[in-house]
Amino acid sequence: MHRVRKSLHSVSVVGVVIREDGRVLVIRRADNGRWEPPGGVLERDEKIEVGVCREVYEETGIKVHVERLTGVYKNMTMGVVALAFRCRPNGGREQLSDESTAVEWLPPDEAMTKMSEAHSVRIADALTDDLVPHIRTHDGRKLIEPDGN
Repeated sequence: MHRVRKSLHSVSVVGVVIREDGRVLVIRRADNGRWEPPGGVLERDEKIEVGVCREVYEETGIKVHVERLTGVYKNMTMGVVALAFRCRPNGGREQLSDESTAVEWLPPDEAMTKMSEAHSVRIADALTDDLVPHIRTHDGRKLIEPDGN
């Protein structure tokens, strides 16, 4: 008799918001002090693009237009799959929230140096003109190279 192993995953969305001057929107998270692009857990009954817009607005006060999916990232430690989207700002103004202790527009290279590899790669991937989304795994901090299986 085979035992069925239940594995639960959560799905998150991330908005890599890029202004016309090339700066990207980043937050310092209130729960752990880490810098990341804004995002969070997709609600069960929520359309994906709506969730991206909601999460970015809730954490930063910035309204966005979702352009395209740029990457799919799985945190192997936590069982979280994050969908990252390149976005353009289209209103609102920067404000802090219960989830963010800082909201800043930074040059991409400066933003990425403040983040773990697992989060900075989302900005790098969103800045490319690749039409196919990147697929990556990580442990919450560092990328895990594919093993070919």
